[in-house]
Amino acid sequence: GNESALRHFGLRLLSSGETCARNLRGRAAAPPLLSRLGAEASPRSSIPALSALSSSVRSYPDKAPGSGRLGLVRAMASKTTHTEPFKLALCQLQVTADKDANIASASKAVREAASNGAQVVILPEMWNCPYSNDSFPVYAEDLDSEDSPSTQALSTLAKDLSVYIIGGSIPERQKDRLYNTCCVFDPRGEVVARYRKCHLFDIDIPGKITFKESDTLACGDSLTVVETEHGKIGLGICYDLRFPELAMIYAKRGVQLIVYPGAFNMVTGPVHWQLLQQARAVDNQLYVATCSPARDDGASYTAWGHSTVVGPFAEVVASLDEKPGIAYADIDFKQCEERRQNMPLTKQRRADLYDLNDCRNKVGFRF
Repeated sequence: GNESALRHFGLRLLSSGETCARNLRGRAAAPPLLSRLGAEASPRSSIPALSALSSSVRSYPDKAPGSGRLGLVRAMASKTTHTEPFKLALCQLQVTADKDANIASASKAVREAASNGAQVVILPEMWNCPYSNDSFPVYAEDLDSEDSPSTQALSTLAKDLSVYIIGGSIPERQKDRLYNTCCVFDPRGEVVARYRKCHLFDIDIPGKITFKESDTLACGDSLTVVETEHGKIGLGICYDLRFPELAMIYAKRGVQLIVYPGAFNMVTGPVHWQLLQQARAVDNQLYVATCSPARDDGASYTAWGHSTVVGPFAEVVASLDEKPGIAYADIDFKQCEERRQNMPLTKQRRADLYDLNDCRNKVGFRF
């Protein structure tokens, strides 16, 4: 009796499957989502396309198999994890020509931030050396060796204090190249991410400022998302802030906070520093945090200062003036979700008019 019942149940399943297949073959056009996936979603290959689609969702955030456009579904299928609010600290440091003194200053600030409850501590761009092409080669460190005093200090601090440290940036020496590099340390003191500045600061404003990072530095070639228990954090450095595409790709990858260690100057800082942060934040409905060195009017390059945290509605959550100090902000990613529900920009974008390619991940995002 049981064997007969099983055979009957199997025949019913087969019949149901054949009916479903006939319905798929009989349709004049594939459903809208499948039709946007190209050849893999043609009527003859509807089932394989669905199989590949399912695979791409399960493999998130790895690369999608097959057509790059499967990345669209992968991005859409990724869901934000609800996390508790956490405290972030921006350490705006006075940078000098003495590397040991800079390391000591950073260590003191990180300890103070942690003692005040910060769970994520951020340092400025080029915090261990003066910002100049002459200094970068002299202060550069091989971050893969044990002979890197700056990274060793941050690793020890992160472990001792059980905090995440987004280590601003320092000049990195990698064989015959130099990079402007940010390392991230987890509460175990491990380096869990590294980001090399992608857009080099090469500008010439006659009578105001001329600087060319490319005289000494090489540019990075990939973006970095840091996965933490607090959520996903994207990284950029200073001039990267001017390129909205980077922030848009981070948002598509599920990032809800982008951190930009930076050192805008006295020409561009007053007019663009906060403006750009608010633009990146409101365009992508996420948090943006920037951390600058404190101002030194006697330096060859004078930083603007004004480290800032901006919320997903472009509101300034925390900020400093030009002097050394620490700013604190409570980050609540539910605010990002609320803003995205209030104004569902992602759903309202026109996929028929424009798109954005995440080239490094070989994924094409249709908005």
